[in-house]
Amino acid sequence: MIFPKPYADQVAKLRVPGGFVLVAAFAWFSEPSPLALSCGLPVSLAGLALRAWAAGNLAKNQRLATEGPYAFLRNPLYIGTLLVAAGLVAASRSIALGAVFAAVFFLIYLPVIQLEEQHLRGIFPDYARYASQVPALLPRLVPAGHALSFDPGLYWKNREYQAALGFVAGAAWLIWKTIRI
Repeated sequence: MIFPKPYADQVAKLRVPGGFVLVAAFAWFSEPSPLALSCGLPVSLAGLALRAWAAGNLAKNQRLATEGPYAFLRNPLYIGTLLVAAGLVAASRSIALGAVFAAVFFLIYLPVIQLEEQHLRGIFPDYARYASQVPALLPRLVPAGHALSFDPGLYWKNREYQAALGFVAGAAWLIWKTIRI
């Protein structure tokens, strides 16, 4: 375990409120350009697609997700989030935002991932075997299971459309700032 459980419990509570602070910093400090947008937004779209694919395979606390992107890595939602953020940071052309987003991922998201893994080990007896076959953050090149699955009902049930709306808002803000400058 990288982070002590009391720390992980505390930062898990900061994830959502911290997101609002990050959005405010993003809005204030971004200085996008057409080139930065053309480089960063495709990365964000790839992350958004990964999140959507993962959400379409995730029946939270009902069954262990091992299909779709979960056949390549255990935490595709978090890697998708990281890609969305990295793309938006690249599009924003702000080194300071990049440092802040990296710190948030390391200090908040990694401990939350640990907590979730502890939770999954407790409710799914097969989790230890799955975790021994599938890496946490760096994907396998060959899937450890069925990779071509997606359930649109799970996508909607998991409210993943909210991430898409957030991305649209962030991208629109960057485009507006680019046009305005």
